Amino acid sequence: MNILLGSDHSGFKLKETIKKILQSQGYTVTDFGCYSEEPVDWPDIALIVAEAVKDKFGDIGILIDGFGGAMCLAANKVKGIRAVSVYNTTAAKLAKEHDDANIICLGAKTVGELENIEIVKTFLSSKPLTETRYLQRLKKVEEIEKKYMK
Repeated sequence: MNILLGSDHSGFKLKETIKKILQSQGYTVTDFGCYSEEPVDWPDIALIVAEAVKDKFGDIGILIDGFGGAMCLAANKVKGIRAVSVYNTTAAKLAKEHDDANIICLGAKTVGELENIEIVKTFLSSKPLTETRYLQRLKKVEEIEKKYMK
């Protein structure tokens, strides 16, 4: 599995920690930045990762900013992206099972490092549910995209 990572300057240290853990577990990791704690504009990184996920350059994306919501905002502007801000392992499991999220967004300032690591592990070990009700809901999301994302 190829995991695409991106962060702003607030999430840089957590991104580096998660990258090392994922690589040690045998995952292929592609890091789209940022590459230091120097300030960057989070929409730029979110767009790069979201487009790479959309174009199937990798399997899933992980975006990290200060609170987990800013990059989520930008990523969800890309058609086909289902980015979810997750703040605990229950949210990570539901994001994958119910929403078939293809990007999770983490908050480096709002959730501790150990919890964020567990969130990633939970997300990666979860599978989307294939019951009709979940598939119908995702279809409705696609219809919204068709209507508003020309």
